[in-house]
This record gives sequence, structure tokens and C-alpha cells, in this order.
Amino acid sequence: MAIDKNNTSGKGRKYRLALTDAVSHERLWAWSFDRTWLIVGAVSGALLLLVLFFLLIAFTPLRTFIPGYPDARTRHQALQNALRVDSLETSILQWELYTENLKKVVAGEEPIRLDSLILRNQAERRLADDGTLARRDSLLRADVTGQEQFEVSGVTRNLPIEAVAFFTPVKGVVSQGFDRAVHPYLDITAPPGSVVMSVLDGTVVFSGWDDDTGYTLAIQHKGDIVSFYKHNEKLLHKTGDKVKAGTPVALVGNSGSLTTGDHLHFELWYAGEAVDPAQYISF
Repeated sequence: MAIDKNNTSGKGRKYRLALTDAVSHERLWAWSFDRTWLIVGAVSGALLLLVLFFLLIAFTPLRTFIPGYPDARTRHQALQNALRVDSLETSILQWELYTENLKKVVAGEEPIRLDSLILRNQAERRLADDGTLARRDSLLRADVTGQEQFEVSGVTRNLPIEAVAFFTPVKGVVSQGFDRAVHPYLDITAPPGSVVMSVLDGTVVFSGWDDDTGYTLAIQHKGDIVSFYKHNEKLLHKTGDKVKAGTPVALVGNSGSLTTGDHLHFELWYAGEAVDPAQYISF
């Protein structure tokens, strides 16, 4: 292979990339180009390599090799560390109790009985819970509902999210699970046009288009719960509509720029924080 110069003067210098036989010197292939095409080819090749590198990192397991990326092993280690910390706290509490009893025995005092300590703590916790519930109940009774358009009426008591019975928004396959750090929602793959249903009674607080998430619907529920339905093909309700649990609110689609196929992007928020919907809903 050789590069020939056809013109050695001025800006119109030409180059030829040739492939020849080493024995017979027969020219097998040749390509002529100038300096402009050389620069364009080099820049295009570099951009193509960058795009291929980005696609490999974004859509293949190679991204898990990036330092600091939270993979399954990292989450498992974080869980194990949390369990070890809890065990250490329990051990420290036991040693403190043992030390306190030892001091009392040395001083000739009556040692603390473990069963009496447990009963006292349970009684204190029960009193605290009763007081908290009483305050919440009085605040709830003082709250006047149904005065504004976006209030959810009919609320008598805010139950914890663990006690709420959710409807499944769409039957499908969870293609990407919940990760509080990098993916605080669920992606549920389903056929295009599948009916998306409201998980609870509530009021539509947003119904419209977003460039990233496409046709998006947000519903405010009682108990400080908000649900989001994104990348829909079509929305069936407008802002301000009242919806019932299990009623259709949208159709599964592939709208918006941040999507790679037909699926439902589903978010569940409780008390201002994103929670894992898979812990409360069966998909």
C-alpha cells in the first residue's frame, strides 16, 4: 500500500491511496483524495468511534466497569454493611447494659432486669404512638377538604403506604428496576396501546407533553402519595379530572426523547420521596 502525490504545488495537491501486489507490482485498488477529504475522513472516523464507545457504555453491561457505578454487587455490599451496623449497634447496647448491671452489682444495688426494661420501653413506645395518632387525628378533623379543585375529598385518615391497596397500572415485564441513586422508578414493557390504569383514587394534577418523557400524567392521591405515568401514546384525562382506582388514564406508547421502546415509565412518591413501586404493587 502506498500514497502517491499527483500535484506538489499549491492548494490543489492530490493524494492517491493505492494497494499493489508486492510481487508483480500490479495495482489492485486506488483511491484519490485531497487534503479536505483527508480531514473530513479523520473527523468522521473519530466521531464514529465516539458514538460506538457511547453506545457500548450506555446499552451494554460494560457500564458496570466504570469506577463508582452502582452495580448489583455494590448494592448487596451496602445491604450487608447496613446489617453489620445494625448488629454492631445491638452488641454495643448489650455491652452497655452488661456494664451498667456490673456497676450496680459491685455497688450492692439491684441489677436491671432485662424483661422489665423491655416492658418499660414497649409502654413508652405505645404512649408515644397513641399521642402521635391523637395529634394526627385532630389535625385531620380540623382540615376542610373539597374546597379546591385539586384537593382529594373523602379522606378520613391517612394510612401508611404499607397499608394501601394499589391497583396494577399495567400488566407487563419490568425491564429495569428501581434504583434510588440512578433509576428511582420502574420501566414496565408492554404492548403498544395497552391500557394504563390509575393505582388509586385521586386527582390529575398534570396532563400534557414533555420533550423528554412524552405524554405524561401525574395523579395526586390521599395519604401524600403521587403517581407518575410517562412515555404514553395517548392521555385519557386532562388536568383537574377526578379518577378512580383501576380506571383507564392513558395508553402505553413510546413518546418523548428519553425512550427506546414501548413501555410505561412509572413513578411512585410518598411523603416527597421516591419509593420502589415493586414493594407495594404486583406487576
